[in-house]
Amino acid sequence: MSEYNPREIEKKWQQFWEENQTHRVETDPSRPKYYVLDMFPYPSGAGLHVGHPMGYIASDIYSRYKRLKGFNVLHPMGFDSFGLPAEQYAIQTGQHPAITTEENIARYIEQLKNLGFSYDWSREVRTSDPGYYRWTQWIFGELFNSWYNKATDQAEPIETLLAAFEAHGNATVQAACDDEIPSFTAEDWKTMSEEEQYTLTLKYRLTYVAEATVNWCPGLGTVLSNDEVKDGVSERGGFPVEQKLMRQWMMRITAYAQRLLDGLSTIDWTDSLKEQQRNWIGRSVGAMVKFDVDQHPGEVVEVFTTRIDTIYGVTFMVLAPEHELVAKITTDAQKHEIESYIEHTKKRSERDRMADVKTVSGAFTGAFAVNPFNQEKVPVYIADYVLAGYGTGAVMAVPSGDQRDWNFATHFGLPIVPILDAQKDVETEADATKEGHYINSGMIDGLTYSEALPVLIEWLEANKRGYGKINYRLRDAVFSRQRYWGEPVPVFYRNGLPYLLPAEALPLELPAVDAYLPTATGEPPLGRAEDWKHEQQYDYELSTMPGWAGSSWYWYRYMDSQNQEAFASQEAISYWRDVDLYMGGTEHATGHLLYSRFWNKFLKDRGFVPEEEPFKKLINQGMIQGRSNFVYRIKSDQPTKPVFVSAGLRHQYEVSALHVDVNNVENDVLNLDKFKASLRDVSAEDVEFILEDGRYICGVEIEKMSKSKFNVVNPDDIVERYGADTLRLYEMFLGPLEQAKPWNTNGIDGTYRFIRKFWRLFYSENGNWLVTDAEPTRDELRILHKTIKKVAEDIESFSFNTAVSAFMVCVNELGSLKCHKKAILNDLVILLSSYAPHITEELYAALGYPAGTLSTSQFPEWKPEFVAEDVFEYPIQINGKVRVTIPFAADLLPAEIEKQVLAHETVLKWLDGKTPKKIIVVPKRIVNVVI
Repeated sequence: MSEYNPREIEKKWQQFWEENQTHRVETDPSRPKYYVLDMFPYPSGAGLHVGHPMGYIASDIYSRYKRLKGFNVLHPMGFDSFGLPAEQYAIQTGQHPAITTEENIARYIEQLKNLGFSYDWSREVRTSDPGYYRWTQWIFGELFNSWYNKATDQAEPIETLLAAFEAHGNATVQAACDDEIPSFTAEDWKTMSEEEQYTLTLKYRLTYVAEATVNWCPGLGTVLSNDEVKDGVSERGGFPVEQKLMRQWMMRITAYAQRLLDGLSTIDWTDSLKEQQRNWIGRSVGAMVKFDVDQHPGEVVEVFTTRIDTIYGVTFMVLAPEHELVAKITTDAQKHEIESYIEHTKKRSERDRMADVKTVSGAFTGAFAVNPFNQEKVPVYIADYVLAGYGTGAVMAVPSGDQRDWNFATHFGLPIVPILDAQKDVETEADATKEGHYINSGMIDGLTYSEALPVLIEWLEANKRGYGKINYRLRDAVFSRQRYWGEPVPVFYRNGLPYLLPAEALPLELPAVDAYLPTATGEPPLGRAEDWKHEQQYDYELSTMPGWAGSSWYWYRYMDSQNQEAFASQEAISYWRDVDLYMGGTEHATGHLLYSRFWNKFLKDRGFVPEEEPFKKLINQGMIQGRSNFVYRIKSDQPTKPVFVSAGLRHQYEVSALHVDVNNVENDVLNLDKFKASLRDVSAEDVEFILEDGRYICGVEIEKMSKSKFNVVNPDDIVERYGADTLRLYEMFLGPLEQAKPWNTNGIDGTYRFIRKFWRLFYSENGNWLVTDAEPTRDELRILHKTIKKVAEDIESFSFNTAVSAFMVCVNELGSLKCHKKAILNDLVILLSSYAPHITEELYAALGYPAGTLSTSQFPEWKPEFVAEDVFEYPIQINGKVRVTIPFAADLLPAEIEKQVLAHETVLKWLDGKTPKKIIVVPKRIVNVVI
């Protein structure tokens, strides 16, 4: 092929790779492994736009590079194919979500293959495939059959807990479990019925059923995660969302809070990402304090505080509106106000409540709590800035030491009691340890912070009014959704208690339903299934698992995706172990990544996997932003006869700026015919344009790529026009991988010209083959080896954009030297193959190598003598006669010169197997080898 034809070349090699399974990988203990993983996509109906492949291109470049460096690389792809969008489409159309999901996946695979990614498609997984979610259900079962032993600091089979109960009761058991579990002895345990014993174990298991405050969306008929709620409405559909207490399956992730924190110091993630997780987990050292409720015997408000030393400054308390005590302690006089406030709170998401630090609102319950240290009564309020699921759902308010408490006290006219010496205003724990003492503060009057703390905690514990505690902001994760399109929870109910399906009964597959909506009585869509019962008599769980279930372990399934006996074989897991490089977006910092780490630690505890952390290195690629174009319509009272003025002239008129489809624009010049054809309710003949130099110039703005802004660019269109290799190079050339950068189709021409210049090193304009076997010059070798060094360093540091620049400089310099030598071009082809796999496969075959062997070739090594700026050409004498001249860096040590001389092919020929008697290196003069 003498003419560069990207579509023909790319289709040819994509077909070759698929037919020959070029990128298929096997477990091979004889070779070092490297596991590169992309966060697998949800297959939406819109397909990919040019922003989506950026991370995939970067990970593919690195995968191909590591193969060339001798690694056995696992680089798979699959689909997170359960989700709300497919279900909503099913509700609207009546079409089963599996059908649209299958169609969307087929579209994604087509687009991904068109970009030349080196995925091992034989390992593809889909979370909605029963063969996959069988193992998601199995892991759920293992969690259900496990408890967390704080003494050993790990999860253990439930059988070890039962053995402890049998031997000692629960007095010595240190477990992550429900609160307020009564103490019992071994004898008590033995007298319980089997059902009573089982019921008790439900309070200890790592997955359990509980009442939880959730984001309930009546319009969608389901619970939503915080990520799916924005400004009090569902992100999808814009339906109102309210806070509601519902019976839900939960995951006891809080048992792993400290290990999740500790593990962050062992992994190569960005500091910002690790800090997000630390803040989300939120470790706090403090104390639990019990406040009695006045005139309500037996009712206690528990609070957790990191500043027990401020207890004498408490002037009011605040409960979450959902707190269980609110209904019990609210007086008749305050009932209407409290109920109105609670209704108001239901319309706000937790995220909105947490983010709003300015609004002051609340309502008085009419009740008073009693400070255990001074017996003073303080009013009890409710306010939506306190959340039921965080801590105890109650706070003791110290307005003299907290800005939000001060705002609240000022707003409601509540007292503010100073508790610290005026010489020091203590705001943080660190400040408190420096100076100042407490005044008018009971037993700690006159003490410093460090002196006061142990006194107060000792008093709390001695008087059974509290205790010292380490607390975490992290809450147990809600693990059920009232939806159809998700993994069925493998549980049935007998006598109201949940029982796990046996492993041999898995997968529990989704049943057929007549509609994908809740039932008339409010049950989830699975309640519509007919005759769907375990053993024809026991009801199955009607909620399904959340979207993060299948994505919390999927990297292990890639290791052995066809295994029918286990989620992956121990042989495969022992070899691949963990993910060496994970590529994905920052939006998953406190969702997917946190849950994945939790599940991985659990699987490690139970002996199923060898590593504590799943992802060694994580890179967040930046977003490719859209380049929006605008037309300017002159404001007029004739809507059917619009006049559009070019951007440079718009200031002369009163205009409205309107987004225009970027596919109707080239180099910011509007294609008038395409634009007129796109207008609705307007005749093309009635449209007028005021032009600049005969052209309509559009306005430009950088925005998020979105269909609503008409700035989405389909990669298929770019590939069709320029080829996938050009797109791959251009996306990397746009800027640093981890930074956001604007897409500009106008700039892709430069990358396309580079590709064609590269082709011209091999073929002339009239199609003649130019490559020769001539020896390269020193200048040509210098250009090549500097490029090898630069590209290798840039890929290793993930600086993909600067490597593209190095390629461009190299090709320009070789072109100016009219270099067409195989010794140079051979290495350059291998060097570029990670970025542009199609054109390099074509040229590698043209150089005479067997088709398909490029991916198993060796990454070229750069030589210092060709990279160093200061080089000396050493004459090499053998028994006094110069036989060859070899360039070395001028500052190279004699020992290294000697080593390289003895390895040179000409010297070896003259030695003829003999060992030299002496080697004399005269720096910057000569080398003499005496045989």
